[in-house]
Amino acid sequence: MDPKRWSKPITFETPNLGQYRTIVSTQEAVRALVNDWPLQKGRQLKAARKTCAAVLDGKKPPSEARNAFIAAAVEADVFVREK
Repeated sequence: MDPKRWSKPITFETPNLGQYRTIVSTQEAVRALVNDWPLQKGRQLKAARKTCAAVLDGKKPPSEARNAFIAAAVEADVFVREK
């Protein structure tokens, strides 16, 4: 099992109203934060990107990337459904 995978997936609403995407790993979270995020700047967004990079480098556990992703979603007013 990929150590960067999350123990619990997260589904979030993309900027395209009514479309949802499920994230199961830190790598997918990075892609979402770069390509599908409604904000280009934000304190939590910056922190989430930094945390994800640390997880991918093996410096932090995947759970921290998941938590940072949720915080960035709250900041951006992005609907998140946890599974």
